[in-house]
Amino acid sequence: MRSRSLESITNRMESRLQNADAAPHRAKSPEWNNGPLPSNRLPATAARNVVMESLLREALAHQELTLHYQPQVDLDSGRIVGVEALPRWHNPLLGNVAPAEFLPIAEETGLSIPIGEWVLRTACTQAQAWREIGLPPLRMVVRVLPRQFIGIELAQAVARILRETGLRPDYLDLEITESLLARDGVADTLRALKRLGVRLTIEGFGTGHSNLGHLRRLPIDRIKIDESFVRDIGDEDDDQSIAAAVIAMARGLRLVVIADGVETDTQLAFLRALHCNEIQGDLFSQPHPADHIATLVRHYSKSSDPGPRSARRAPSKPLA
Repeated sequence: MRSRSLESITNRMESRLQNADAAPHRAKSPEWNNGPLPSNRLPATAARNVVMESLLREALAHQELTLHYQPQVDLDSGRIVGVEALPRWHNPLLGNVAPAEFLPIAEETGLSIPIGEWVLRTACTQAQAWREIGLPPLRMVVRVLPRQFIGIELAQAVARILRETGLRPDYLDLEITESLLARDGVADTLRALKRLGVRLTIEGFGTGHSNLGHLRRLPIDRIKIDESFVRDIGDEDDDQSIAAAVIAMARGLRLVVIADGVETDTQLAFLRALHCNEIQGDLFSQPHPADHIATLVRHYSKSSDPGPRSARRAPSKPLA
């Protein structure tokens, strides 16, 4: 249903764009009343992107975007120590649209800047609300989209949102994609963010071009191992070696290591044996709305015996 809806909208958009493009040429032709439309067509992907951009703008205006939160679990205690805020989009015509589908278009069109600010403000507001109802300390993790990372504007936006929401800076953790580290001015922005008191994580680690010297010079708190390396643990020796090397390197730099995309007991056992600090993934819990997360955090914070170096699966439905 969703694909047919988008195809129908895209076809209508193609027709409008073709007519608009053809109008000046046809107006100059004496046969313009009877002549056919030009044979050249707008590429389907371009029309699709135009449609998605328009729908995304409406989504921001009509509050169609929401956040789900995926727990991050400490392997020593088995407790939830943080959550990552993940944007979700439900469109009346398209249904649920995956972030992998709409975020790249947002990045291309510049909409990632207002979307990123909305995510940051909404996540900080939620984190402060959890604090006010007495939830145990919980790190709010927000991924910074590449277009947000321009000069010191990001630090100014973060400072303003922290001030407006009342959230303590040390409760906020910003995830920076490793590939951004090579950009000019990124180090200055990271230092400006660090002066605010927020925590900084390099996510997708192992997929970019970082080196030890670079990491030593940056005010980084945590490294997140990319899920592509975690996925094949137990099957691919190269991925196991990369994961082991990243964990050893991070521990040498006294950085916290979190592994993303943990889905199997084999992956968990391997990461535990290497003394990985934290995990995130469906093995423990899928992303959930805020009220479900609050229930999970309360449940695990009250557990009298979390067990050494354990990470227990969260229930698939809210606890009673």
